Amino acid sequence: MSRQVFLYDPPDRFVAGTVGLPGRRTFFLQAVAGSRVTSVALEKTQVAALAERMDELLDEVVRRSGGNAAVPAVAPAENSDTRPLDSPVEEEFRVGTMALAWDGEEQRMIVEAQALVELDADSEEDLAEAEERLLQDDENGPPMLRVRLTGAQARAFAKRALDVVNAGRPPCPLCSLPLDPEGHVCPRQNGYRRGA
Repeated sequence: MSRQVFLYDPPDRFVAGTVGLPGRRTFFLQAVAGSRVTSVALEKTQVAALAERMDELLDEVVRRSGGNAAVPAVAPAENSDTRPLDSPVEEEFRVGTMALAWDGEEQRMIVEAQALVELDADSEEDLAEAEERLLQDDENGPPMLRVRLTGAQARAFAKRALDVVNAGRPPCPLCSLPLDPEGHVCPRQNGYRRGA
């Protein structure tokens, strides 16, 4: 079976968003170009890691170029996107591996999200070999979302993604665990239920 690559170069819109209530949210990356929409599911920690690493990579591009790269220091206000995900949100696949790169010639951030796959291996060496084969960009790999963004689009994506991650349940002031609307059992209160 040949690899399915969802390529957006460039997308009209590339955002992180959620479906569901805080505490039970499903996180998605969504790329849109014209009437074409691709949504892939991933974990909250993957969204946070992608946004943080994207900001770090953009900062490094600016530093190495001496400020001459077409990358803004902060997300431009005109690129701000607070709209919800485009409906219907249909999961193409669940993300396993992600990669980021900077194309210096085109001045573009490349984001790749590859489908989660299970690897069968009898030993650590077999597992390492299977992982290496999986990461190769061959035509028989798992499905992949590949998006090429301008520096401004990448900054806007990172800002929104971090905002989405931080919009969840507020932390308990004592133990920092998330507070549910019905309260939570706080370990710092010896198990007494604490109201929200």
